[in-house]
Amino acid sequence: MSQPCRRLSPAAATWPEEERSYLFRRRVELHPLQKLKEFFWPRSGWKRTFQYGWRRVWRLSGTPHAIALGVASGAFASCTPFFGFHILIAMMFAWVLRGNLIASAIGTFIGNPLTFPAIWFVVYETGRYMMGTPAPADPDIAETLQAAHATDMILPFIVPLTIGAIPVGIVLGCVSYVVARSGVEAYQAQRRKLLAERVLLRSASIGVQAAPEHPGAPAAPGISRGDAT
Repeated sequence: MSQPCRRLSPAAATWPEEERSYLFRRRVELHPLQKLKEFFWPRSGWKRTFQYGWRRVWRLSGTPHAIALGVASGAFASCTPFFGFHILIAMMFAWVLRGNLIASAIGTFIGNPLTFPAIWFVVYETGRYMMGTPAPADPDIAETLQAAHATDMILPFIVPLTIGAIPVGIVLGCVSYVVARSGVEAYQAQRRKLLAERVLLRSASIGVQAAPEHPGAPAAPGISRGDAT
């Protein structure tokens, strides 16, 4: 498969192909611990990461409605307790709703190590309230370590998280839809305005070049068929 065309500097264009490939990937592969650190705290910071993600959403091709549906699907999937399957769940919902699949994958970044504690706390409390179960007592650390079955500890949390994810995910998805659609509409309107201005400037420059040098001078006569022969 041919690599996508990339713009290279004149100096880089003369490099061998094997050296040129290092321009677009890391020269030193990150250690798994470094990758884990990058996941929880990106080197550029979470603020810049969010800004980059939103700009990627704005620049996607498609209608604002489809892109916003994709982001909403990603936001909904981030509320589910099925960590590791959020992108798959988001794409499934986006496909059913005919949303943008790429936007749904980007929308899952709404759930991240900074927001997961707050999201899951709200989801769990909502699910527990919907189930009508009382608040669990603080477990003894010794009893927790000596538990015979891990499912006995996980199941009481998975069920409320799954139930609570539905209303919380719908609310978060609706908010994400409104924010994403307004941003995409504003970006596309600004882009159309810039493209229209470029067309007008290009048309004006072509008109100036085609105008005669003296306003009163007649235009150059055309060549008839008899003159051409």
